[in-house]
Amino acid sequence: MLYSEKVLDHFSNPRNVGEIEDADGVGEIGNAKCGDIMKMYLKIDENTITDVKFKTFGCGAAVATSSMATELIKGKSIDDALKLTNQAVVEALDGLPAVKIHCSVLAEQAVRAALSDYYTKQGIDPVPIVGEIKVPEEE
Repeated sequence: MLYSEKVLDHFSNPRNVGEIEDADGVGEIGNAKCGDIMKMYLKIDENTITDVKFKTFGCGAAVATSSMATELIKGKSIDDALKLTNQAVVEALDGLPAVKIHCSVLAEQAVRAALSDYYTKQGIDPVPIVGEIKVPEEE
C-alpha cells in the first residue's frame, strides 16, 4: 500500500493532537471492525471553531485523516465545518488507498459528532443541522 507524502507527514507529525478540557463539543466515533476510534474536541466562539484537538486510536491513515480534518476546520465557521466531506480530506492528503477511504469518513463523522454535541449542549436539536451520524463500514 502506497501512501502520499502528505499522509506520511500527518501520520509522523500529526497536528492538533490532544484534548480540550472545557470543549464546547466532543464527538467520538469508532468502527469496531477495523478498531479505529476517533475523538474530536471543539472550542467554538461566536460560530467559529477557534480550537480543535483530536485523539485517534487506529492505523496510520486514521491518524492522518484526523490530523488533516482538524487542519481543514480550524479557524473556520461551523457552517464551513459542516461542509467538510471525507472526499475533501482525501484530496487534501493527495489521496488514500481504497481500503483506507473509511478512515476519511470516520474523520468527517467525528467532526459532525462533535458539532452535534455542541448543539445538544446549547439545547438545540442537532439532527436538522448536522444530520445523522453514521459509522462507516470498512470496505
